[in-house]
Amino acid sequence: MGYALVLVRSTSLNLEAFARATGTHPDLVRRLVTLGILEADRDAAGELWFARSQVTVMGRVQRLRAGFGLNYAAVGLVGDLLDRIAVLEAAVEEARRAGR
Repeated sequence: MGYALVLVRSTSLNLEAFARATGTHPDLVRRLVTLGILEADRDAAGELWFARSQVTVMGRVQRLRAGFGLNYAAVGLVGDLLDRIAVLEAAVEEARRAGR
């Protein structure tokens, strides 16, 4: 299975543009927003808008699903844990630098 590599020029994408850019169905995108896996803003009309950084998050979701066969609840948990590990690794590196 391949993953789309997309150059996104605008600062935010609406639901349809985000789904196209990530190769996913809009209903799946809505579901991931509801589960808290993707972050989106709503405009006055209630339409979802996504920051460009969410394209990267969706790529990670797709890799976790395909590579490990995780369900979406597990994908959210693993994503949170990976983020926490990155924060802790950065703190350890900063402490090492300060200690030198």
